[in-house]
Amino acid sequence: MTGEEPDALEESLPELFWAVARRLRHHSRRTLEPWEINPGHARALAVLSRHGAIRLRDLADHLHIAPRSTTEVVDGLEDRGLVARRPDPADRRATLVTLTDEGTRVGRAIRAARNAEAERFFGHLSPADRDDLTRILRTLRD
Repeated sequence: MTGEEPDALEESLPELFWAVARRLRHHSRRTLEPWEINPGHARALAVLSRHGAIRLRDLADHLHIAPRSTTEVVDGLEDRGLVARRPDPADRRATLVTLTDEGTRVGRAIRAARNAEAERFFGHLSPADRDDLTRILRTLRD
């Protein structure tokens, strides 16, 4: 035995971090249920909302996934009428992906629901704690 108590191991920084990450994933999936959409699709809608019509390759870069996976994400969103593909006028070999009106509506609704869920999740933290957590998470991300 290392001398650490079992409770101390369960409360270690990595364990606490992963426990919070699991809770966030669970809340995120539950928040997305009304739209029957998965987190990857929601991320793609958010990127398209921010950037407008973009090439598939650029969408893959923003999502940090392989172009093949991006095609699958776009296929799923296109099947639901949330995005459309069209040729890039600057390079007809390339394809642009853009939100449809329904995609814009669903994206806004998801963003509002996620903001409300985040407020419930982080709402008990003081503004100073939220600022500290944001700063810490940005440092770890970068």
